[in-house]
Amino acid sequence: MEDLYGSDFMTIVDEDGTEFELEVLSTLEYNGCTYLAVIPAGAEEDQSLEVSILKSVEEDDEPILCAIEDEAELQAVYDLIMEELYAEDEDDEE
Repeated sequence: MEDLYGSDFMTIVDEDGTEFELEVLSTLEYNGCTYLAVIPAGAEEDQSLEVSILKSVEEDDEPILCAIEDEAELQAVYDLIMEELYAEDEDDEE
């Protein structure tokens, strides 16, 4: 996802009805599916953050985000997203 105007944020609701605001770092299309790399919104840059990768799937004709359970799929998507994020960092340095 090319982001020219700042970060994208989204609010998701879990099964218990708890809302979470997330910052979307990257969006990736891979093997016909959409994946998002996210962190908690408002996190400080100097904190060590864990990036979550979520998969968008259709359920009852509506997109929902879910965790990736297949380790090989998760590793492939992680590698592609990290490659994309590092490429963006290198472009910013030039």
